[in-house]
Amino acid sequence: MAKVIMVQGTTSNAGKSLTVAALCRIFRQDGFKAAPFKSQNMALNSFITADGAEMGRAQVMQAEAAGIEPDVRMNPILLKPTSDCGSQVIVNGKVRGTMPAKDYYPYKKQLIPDILEAYHSLAAEYDILVIEGAGSPAEINLRENDIVNMGLAELVDAPVLLVGDIDRGGVFASLYGTVALLQPEEQARIKGLIVNKFRGDVNILKPGLDMMEQRLHIPFVGVVPYLHLDIDDEDSLSERLQAGQQAALLDIAVIRLPRISNFTDFAPLERVPGVAVRYITRTNELKNPDLIVIPGSKNTMDDLKWMRQNGLEAAVKQYAAAGNPVFGICGGYQMMGLTLHDPEGVEAGGSMDGMGLLPTHTTFCAEKTTTQVHGTIGQTDGILSGLSGTAFDGYEIHMGETTYTDGAKPLTAITRGSTPVQDGAAAGSCYGTYVHGIFDREAVSKALISALMERKGISDADVQTFDAEAYKQQQYDLLADAVRQALDMDTIYRILNREV
Repeated sequence: MAKVIMVQGTTSNAGKSLTVAALCRIFRQDGFKAAPFKSQNMALNSFITADGAEMGRAQVMQAEAAGIEPDVRMNPILLKPTSDCGSQVIVNGKVRGTMPAKDYYPYKKQLIPDILEAYHSLAAEYDILVIEGAGSPAEINLRENDIVNMGLAELVDAPVLLVGDIDRGGVFASLYGTVALLQPEEQARIKGLIVNKFRGDVNILKPGLDMMEQRLHIPFVGVVPYLHLDIDDEDSLSERLQAGQQAALLDIAVIRLPRISNFTDFAPLERVPGVAVRYITRTNELKNPDLIVIPGSKNTMDDLKWMRQNGLEAAVKQYAAAGNPVFGICGGYQMMGLTLHDPEGVEAGGSMDGMGLLPTHTTFCAEKTTTQVHGTIGQTDGILSGLSGTAFDGYEIHMGETTYTDGAKPLTAITRGSTPVQDGAAAGSCYGTYVHGIFDREAVSKALISALMERKGISDADVQTFDAEAYKQQQYDLLADAVRQALDMDTIYRILNREV
């Protein structure tokens, strides 16, 4: 049975996900078989495993850091917000239903058997499980039905490391206040404190660290510096979503939809020297990019209405009418079609016109498509003709079926499992696909960038793409090295071995 340690935070975005990833990598480097676990995650960025199950990308990233394949047992419950007060509930990788928060709150305790089954199954296969909490354990209004912080720690008898984000300010108050709001038995579970995202001389912090240890009787196990690493983010707090990047040789504008999902699709483009990827929300931010991308969305119809109301739809259509390229992925692909129909009320219900950029019609249905795919981009005309014949891998996550009008041209030929199907559409300078991760392969991202550069009259001889997998592994090693240096790993191993 695996040893276990849990990472909780004083707030959301305190650094729990990266701390878990770092520990998974460190344990792997030290010869242990480690796996991440998060009982309940809330995120719009998700991933499809090899067996077609949907899970949060944070646990995928952590599994990669641990050197193992992502497994839905690492994230048995995923909540994908559909509105400000409701979410799609995904259990063991499959949709259980959509619930308002007031209904899910009492319901979630019924999911404890699913959580424990996943946890104990992993624990039987691994040496160490590193658990990630969610938000803060001091959300005392939620404690009664908690299944992800101290409630889970109690269920699996896990010792806890508590992480505070000093970059936000008030880290001592947040650490002290979090501990003070817990019950005595919960306080006793916290075996170490971590200050995260520190910039400066650690010696300046020492008086505060000493005082906190005296007051809380919990040792600090490390001060982690602010790390400038390129590791996929998961939630909307990601710094990469902030507008304002300066254009380089190529300028790619991604529409930052209110319910944007899987924006990690564009990470391979962001990493290419000379390419700027900007996330925009207003027409005055659009300017004159070399490519507009409409990304995935958890609520396609509402996000299209948002574009329609703020003028972005009209701006994108005007841009496309001038012969400029527009690329839609998943929900963005659906928006670009002629019509959207929702007879079963999967989203907002009813029907609406699409943007009219692609000769397609989409009907939403209750059954969700979740599958990994591989395929080839077909014979493509126009600006992106250089992508023709390029092979790719990716995955689909959508609740709509798209059909073609007469004479429509699919963009790709893909294989779902063993079934060959047509995917996406191309018309003039507009392109769309259901496939997330289509740019992950170096050949695809390079072909896209070369085509855009050729159109702009820039030589593509200096396009510096790279081995994305090797780069990713390098970033995980840099993360582990920095965190290992910052933390007292001897004490963390003693916590794992129940010697503290």
